[in-house]
Parts: sequence; C-alpha cells; structure tokens
Amino acid sequence: MFLPKKIFITKGVGVHKEKLSSFELALRDAEIAPFNIVRVSSIYPPQCKLISREAGLKYLTPGQILYCVVSENSTNEPNRLIAASVGIAIPKKPEQYGYLSEHHSFGWTEEHTNDYAEDLAASMLATILGVKFNPNSSYDRKKEIWKISNEIVKTTAATQSARGDKNGKWTTVLAAAVLIT
Repeated sequence: MFLPKKIFITKGVGVHKEKLSSFELALRDAEIAPFNIVRVSSIYPPQCKLISREAGLKYLTPGQILYCVVSENSTNEPNRLIAASVGIAIPKKPEQYGYLSEHHSFGWTEEHTNDYAEDLAASMLATILGVKFNPNSSYDRKKEIWKISNEIVKTTAATQSARGDKNGKWTTVLAAAVLIT
C-alpha cells in the first residue's frame, strides 16, 4: 500500500516568452522542477505529517516520481493579476483523513485566494466530520465554528500570485502539496 507519511507545500512563479517554459520556471522557483510530477486528487492522508519545504526536499531524489496536488494559472495579458493556491485542512484525529483543495483565480489578491483555498479544504473536511456550519457565512465566522467544534486541528494554504508580464510574456504561478512516502 502506498500511503504518504509526510507532506509539504510549495509555490513558485515563472515568466518566459513560451508558456511551457514559464511553467518550468515556476516549478524551479517552487524547487520541484527536477522531479516527475503526477497530479492526484485532494485527500490529506491519515497519520501524515506536514513538514517544511526544506525538510521535504531532503527526502527526494532528482527524477523521482512525485505525487502532488497542484494548482496553476497562466496569462500572457500584461498586468493581469493571477493566483494559484493549495489549501489544507487536517483533522484532530490523526487516523482520520483530511482534505486538500486547489484553486486558481484571475483578479483576486493573494490573500483572498489563500483564504478561499483554505476555506474550501476546511469546508470539505467539516462536512464529513458532521460539523454544522452555514456555508454562506463569512470565512472568519466558519473558521471560528470549526475551532469551537474541536474537530479540525489545523488549516493552512500556500498561494502564489503575480501580475502578467508588462511586455506580454507568459507568466505562470503554481502552488503544490507534495506527498512523500
């Protein structure tokens, strides 16, 4: 059975005249370019420990296949604001799985996108834990309810935003959660 024991989040931005090259530069900025990335869906594994990017990179070897939850966004429109974010919601009980979310946006600030991705992950986890909340209430209000419920131990997100290159080069942003066995 393949069950990740560690996870880290990372983010990056790249700018280049070619879209694919801007994506490669964003991967380099996020320090995950030398790996083969396989995109996976959004479950935070039971018993998994959230670690720093620096600590996580020590477990990896160039060429290795990495399972990642990835959010990305690109534009070649000058000055267009873009963002990509991965949110995390970790349950109190370590044997329970949590959630990861991916979100990308146009025109949203990094803070707004970050809060949205974190809220998405926490909302998904809250629904399976049976935590009662109004999905239309503000993120801050829901966060308070989740804290009071004592079922969600941690929520966080990694978000990268950028403005499109003023000369029309491709600008790519990405955020990723990297799963490590």
